[in-house]
Formats: sequence, C-alpha cells, structure tokens
Amino acid sequence: MAEMFPRIRACGDSMLSVELADHIDDDVNRRIIALFDELSLNRVAGIEEMAPTYRSLSVIYDPAIIRGGALADALQKRLQALSVTDTSSRCFSVPVVYGGAVGIDLDELARMKDMTTTELVNLHASAEYRVYMIGFAPGFAYLGGLPDALHTPRLAAPRQRIEASAIGIGGKQASINSVPGPSGWRFIGRTPVRLFDPHRTPPFLLMAGDRIRFRPIGEAEAARLDMMVAAGQTVLEPEVA
Repeated sequence: MAEMFPRIRACGDSMLSVELADHIDDDVNRRIIALFDELSLNRVAGIEEMAPTYRSLSVIYDPAIIRGGALADALQKRLQALSVTDTSSRCFSVPVVYGGAVGIDLDELARMKDMTTTELVNLHASAEYRVYMIGFAPGFAYLGGLPDALHTPRLAAPRQRIEASAIGIGGKQASINSVPGPSGWRFIGRTPVRLFDPHRTPPFLLMAGDRIRFRPIGEAEAARLDMMVAAGQTVLEPEVA
C-alpha cells in the first residue's frame, strides 16, 4: 500500500517530523520551506527549533508547554492553510575557480563524461541551483539543479579531508563545502566564499530555498577575494531582482 502524505511522526518525546513526500522534488521542498517560514513568522507556543530538509520539517518543542498531539494538530492546520510562493528566495552568483588543488576531480570527470574541462565547466556554470537544505556539517549546502549529464556516483572510498568551500558533485546533487572534512563527493573547484563563519552574524551564509549560479573566475580574482574574506569583508550579496 502506498504511504499517505502529508504525515507527522513523533521522534522521541520532544520532536515531530512533518513529512510531505518520500522523494526529492522542487515543489515538495518549496512547501517545506513555506511551512518553515510560516511557523517562523507565526510560531506555535512551545516550538524551540526547526530544521527544513528536502521533504520534511523537523520541529523540536518543549513538552512542558505543548504536548505532541496538540502540536501535531496545529501543524496540520497550518499545512491546510499553507500558501506557497518563491518570492522570498534569494539568488547569489557564487564565484568559482575550477580545477586546481581543490578541484581534484575536474580532469577525470571530464574524461568520464567525454567532455573537455571547458565544456564541463561551462555546463556546470550554466545551471541555476536550488539550496534544498543545509546540513551534514555547519552551513553545508545541498544543491538541486545539477545538469543530467553531470550526474556521477560518489567515490567508493571517501577521502579523509576535503577543504572548506570546495564545489562538489555527488549523484544527482551539487554541493558547497562549509568546513574541512571527509567526503566521498567529487570536487571540481572552490569558491573564496565562506558558507560558515562563527564570528559572522549570521554565521550561515545560505539558507534553504536560496538560488545559486556559479560564476567561473581566474586565480587572480580568487586571490583578491581570498584577501577580502580573510579581512572580514563581504564578497557575496544577494542579487537585486
């Protein structure tokens, strides 16, 4: 029997998961973000924290203020009245220097795809990406919108360290690393932009629902932007519609 959605599941005694589907889909993700925005603006008493994902919203609450059943009822009512738009989403043009020491998989990936590196870079930079969710590591951005020709399985054995700001491909998704760490994704470049900086307000640069385009840059511009970032200067702002 097919499972029915939406559904709300208890995850312990202080968290509910609002699930809208069992697959990754732009429209499903828009509804999740719309629910997150609605509850952020008009919060139900007792909700302490929320985390939007591809297809669900995790809602952490204080059971001394509201019981799980009452919160589930309130969430169902919000879902029924939910209005979904993308008018609040932001768009960023993210500078990327392709290849180099961080983009260690660019040449091999181009061979796998029977492309030149220039063709692969142009294709990667031609798409508009959607930030489906922030997770795995602080500020790590999971991106949808990767062109079909660039879909590539992850590595069988993860590398032990990939630097922050590396631009990755894993399966049908793209990504931007936020902090150094292990990864089985394939990496084709880096951005001088820092997605996560604990000394910045807010510390996270991107949020679920944002849109991204990658802008190829050369080493000279990357070095200039690196210096600006190191000095605490802002190098990435939402584009004006």
